[in-house]
Amino acid sequence: MKRHGVLNRVLAFGFLGVMALVPVAQAAQAQSKSKDDFFPPAVFQAAGSTADSIQSTVDAFRAALGNPNNGNNPPPIDRSGHREINWDGGNANVVTTTPPITPFDTFLNTRGAQFTTPGVGLSQAAASGGPQGGVAALFNNPTYDTTFSTFSPSRLFTPVGSNVTEALFFLPGSNGNVPAAVRGFGAVFTDVDQPDGSGPGKKRGNRRASTLIEYFGANGKLLFSSFVPASPGDASLSFFAIVFDEPLITRVRITTGNTEPGRDDDENHDIVMMDDFIYGEPQPL
Repeated sequence: MKRHGVLNRVLAFGFLGVMALVPVAQAAQAQSKSKDDFFPPAVFQAAGSTADSIQSTVDAFRAALGNPNNGNNPPPIDRSGHREINWDGGNANVVTTTPPITPFDTFLNTRGAQFTTPGVGLSQAAASGGPQGGVAALFNNPTYDTTFSTFSPSRLFTPVGSNVTEALFFLPGSNGNVPAAVRGFGAVFTDVDQPDGSGPGKKRGNRRASTLIEYFGANGKLLFSSFVPASPGDASLSFFAIVFDEPLITRVRITTGNTEPGRDDDENHDIVMMDDFIYGEPQPL
């Protein structure tokens, strides 16, 4: 693998309110055959009770990937910039619920990303309200109306029938026919409650968070993994992202919460949903 400058800074900004951060040194694992062929990525993480809690960290990650946000535009000649998906169709007033499908190919051709789940499918739904009732109606659980919030109004993204989502990357404009890799990937989460600083029986001690991101390379090897920082309390927001010097990431697996949505969000069940996805401009393999 070609050697590049090390990006080994851990960036953590914007912590508001009472929260429990999972230290990167304990939670993140970088795996490689030897010290000579792997350089750790830069890590960006934050959590708190409002969008302001994570805004500066999200912006720092965007800058690290490189601007502009290329949206639905064809790939730039120099492959610069990044892509974003906020699930709102470019309109903050969109609050409709989309039926669960897998693979989720809505952004496959325009932004080079395909999403799958081992469950029933993936849906976009309002955090509350909407003509179909948002996530509360999607999962037949009225408590969800106040459990989640959005970073960018007004829809969330969630698997149905599972708590696992996988992302694959392709060259935008290729209709999924040209596999690609990205330098970095990050996601916003809502209502990552665990850990709350106590274990079973109120015992104190280190606990793993409920939400995990795993990054894989072209050979299927795990490049990096980390738990997402928690911020106990309904409707909180969390952000986790990494960026490498090179486009190494071909697949991302996200585990949201410790169980699939549908159950009540309580001390035993941490139900988590997703908002904005931000990733580097896909580079053909």
